[in-house]
Amino acid sequence: MNRTDKFFESIKNKKVCFVGIGTSNLPLIELFSKKGAIVSACDRQSYENLGENSLRAEKAGAKLILGDDYLSNIDADILFRSPGTPFYKPELEELKKKGVIVTSEMEIFFELCPCKIIAVTGSDGKTTTTTVISELLKAEGKTVHLGGNIGTPLLPIIESINEDDYAVVELSSFQLISMRKSPEIAVVTNLAPNHLDIHKNMDEYVDSKRNIILHQNAFSKAILNLDNNISNSFSKDVRGKLIKFSRKEKVENGAYLEDDKIIYNDYGKKTEVVNIKDIKIPGMHNVENYMAAISAVWGIVSPENIVKVAKSFGGVEHRAEFVRELDGVKYYNDSIASSPTRTAIGTLSLYDEKIILIAGGYDKHIPYEPLGPVICDKVKTLILLGDTAPKIEQAVKNSNNFTENNPVIINVNNMEEAVNAARENAVKGDIVSLSPASASFGLYKNFMERGNHFKDIVNNLK
Repeated sequence: MNRTDKFFESIKNKKVCFVGIGTSNLPLIELFSKKGAIVSACDRQSYENLGENSLRAEKAGAKLILGDDYLSNIDADILFRSPGTPFYKPELEELKKKGVIVTSEMEIFFELCPCKIIAVTGSDGKTTTTTVISELLKAEGKTVHLGGNIGTPLLPIIESINEDDYAVVELSSFQLISMRKSPEIAVVTNLAPNHLDIHKNMDEYVDSKRNIILHQNAFSKAILNLDNNISNSFSKDVRGKLIKFSRKEKVENGAYLEDDKIIYNDYGKKTEVVNIKDIKIPGMHNVENYMAAISAVWGIVSPENIVKVAKSFGGVEHRAEFVRELDGVKYYNDSIASSPTRTAIGTLSLYDEKIILIAGGYDKHIPYEPLGPVICDKVKTLILLGDTAPKIEQAVKNSNNFTENNPVIINVNNMEEAVNAARENAVKGDIVSLSPASASFGLYKNFMERGNHFKDIVNNLK
């Protein structure tokens, strides 16, 4: 009997409670019910608000505990904390005092996983880096299981994972805070203040991230960003092989940038890996993501396959995702940009030339004034739709660097009109990007639906 079989044998007839009845917990509720646990699931939301999820959880055999007191009436031997539930929540502390085992899906997955785990954390770039690592391994012919904070729980598929596979996992600070097992290969992209609304302070946030390397052994590998002070400060805690990546200086062991080329230095043996002009996803931050990913898979993936992926991978869906090129015009989907800041420091920082921008959507009452000057600097044609269109237009026209028709502003009623206006105004060599700087509600259920609609329209252009 292997570890996984022993674990599932041990939870038979045990009372197991899951905090949160969202899409990531539902497969776990179903799995644990099937394995003979007595399952309950609790959530702050009402039965009606949970919709299909509450029906699915009940169908799996879970007893539901709902409403504001959802953490007060738990009767369990084991409680699975969702990543969004603070580790030090008083109700969870009380349960621990009563002898309840408080754990998480990722903790159990790390204990039971039979294959090598490559895990990525950081404040920015972790989703793209995780995905690139997965694409690189797949190009080499490896079987890859991608999950974690990226949205897919991996514990439900644990029985189908083989020793020779790779699990590639994105980890948030909320997942890492309680982890006492680290992956064989750990990547820290960068660290800056984040989630301080949930963490007690910056120290707690950084210490939770440190767990990704703190429990590694001498045979493991840690990849740290030399250009980021906090990430680089983890060097002293690394027990196994320490690898750095840097855009600014040469490194003795790891990836660095030299004359537009990513070089990998393997203890003095240097390989010119890829020209950054060949990386399909735009922006210097994505060059950093590639350096981190290359450092993680060096010795596993060939340089030829790294180049192949760099040239073909169009990016994580809805994040400056390349859609298509038509008549010499490139179209990008950045529907994830649901705030002015995300559009300003995201899409509008990626391209050297002025672009055609499609923006606007639901009004979350966020100020748009700071976005105005950035649009004037970076946009030649601004196409606006949705409730925030007048606010964005006003912010642009009130900017000190606005001049008549710089940018040209076009107002439209819907996404079809927006894409058609972009096509009519674009010339060969132009870039068109959806980057709404606004939420999607009103016109769409979420940013994914908005991005998919944009892509469908662009892909159907004749």
